[in-house]
Amino acid sequence: MKDKLKIVLKFLLILLPWLISGIIFPYNKDFYETLKIPSFALPGIVIGITWLILYVLISISIYIISGKTNILKSKDYLYVLITNYLANQLFSFAFFYLMSPFLAFVMTAITFISSIFLFVETRNINKKASYFLIPYTAFSAYALIVSLSVYIMNF
Repeated sequence: MKDKLKIVLKFLLILLPWLISGIIFPYNKDFYETLKIPSFALPGIVIGITWLILYVLISISIYIISGKTNILKSKDYLYVLITNYLANQLFSFAFFYLMSPFLAFVMTAITFISSIFLFVETRNINKKASYFLIPYTAFSAYALIVSLSVYIMNF
């Protein structure tokens, strides 16, 4: 029982940081409704649920890696993970707080590019853990297209 509790707590400690920006810089309905949005953009509730699922998958990947290796010794993995995390989290700040579609696009581009590198670095450490990042990388590509479209449509 104690081991299961440790597993759950460790997983939650990995997951919680991914949820921070959504709590600190929540969806700004007033700002969002002033924007022109492409027809292929998903509804806000679907996007929120999708990101939650992706954060769980990312956390599973990190959990697997952390059980197989000392992350601090895997400098390339750690640098890419931190870059990806920061860009991902700064999107909400740029878009919903600063109300800047351009900065949000830049953060989305960095997130997408670093998600590819994160997949590669994770695969170098543990192939199974990298599979959990495939949906994240794919959705980041979609988010990049939507973000670029929002920027162009509102320029």
